[in-house]
Amino acid sequence: MRLFYRLFGGRTAKVMEQPQRARIGLPAQDYAAIYALSDIHGCHDALLEAEKRIVEDASAIPGRKLLMFLGDYVDRGPRSSDVLQHLCEPPPSGFDRYALLGNHDDVFLKFLDDPGNNSDWLSFGAGPTLASYGVDAKHLLREEGKSIEEFGEIVRQAVPQAHIELLRSLPVAVTVGSVIFVHAGIRPGIPLAEQTDEELIWIREPFLFEGPRLPVLVVHGHTPGPRPVFGIGRIGIDTAVSMGGDLTVLKIADNRQTILTPSF
Repeated sequence: MRLFYRLFGGRTAKVMEQPQRARIGLPAQDYAAIYALSDIHGCHDALLEAEKRIVEDASAIPGRKLLMFLGDYVDRGPRSSDVLQHLCEPPPSGFDRYALLGNHDDVFLKFLDDPGNNSDWLSFGAGPTLASYGVDAKHLLREEGKSIEEFGEIVRQAVPQAHIELLRSLPVAVTVGSVIFVHAGIRPGIPLAEQTDEELIWIREPFLFEGPRLPVLVVHGHTPGPRPVFGIGRIGIDTAVSMGGDLTVLKIADNRQTILTPSF
């Protein structure tokens, strides 16, 4: 049961008062196509393969394209550092790109800021993230007996400042026309402006059952499954790439939502 909650359950970071993160609105007419993917979780190779497919598909579509990443870039998979570095670099030519905050990204950042009050991250898929930065948590904490504050300082020194600044800058929602992109979902029936950051990056129920209960389409990740879910007013695209699934790419073009299938 503990493992279940680590993977799929409630919040692990201490809730602190913080400024609300950005919610961005974009004109739908600016983009000929939108491609969305979520929950990369350190799977850098899968990210590069998915982005290659996106670029190849988009080459047949004239006009500007939008690339949406829906959060959870770190933890579980082996190359979180490389994923964040990729997001620090320019998007493919002809694309605008927005990367949203996921709950794992938020917990990672909270640990970097205040390890003493957010040490639960260490049991939240953090091991591979730390290893991707060359930090051996078991050796430092158990064998060398570092305090959590000492360990946190070592981790801060290992993470490039550009990665930390990226995590601080991530918005929690992007709206394009009537489509809302978020990490987890929204509280049903509540306008986006009234949603808390925590709801947008952590919610499951009642959103998964009820949908948004607004005249919008919500595209989200956060809740893994074996295949994409086309629900009531929502499309869930977390297909658990870090646990042996695929990295799903949702394509929105010509008022249609389709899954961009792998070429192999």
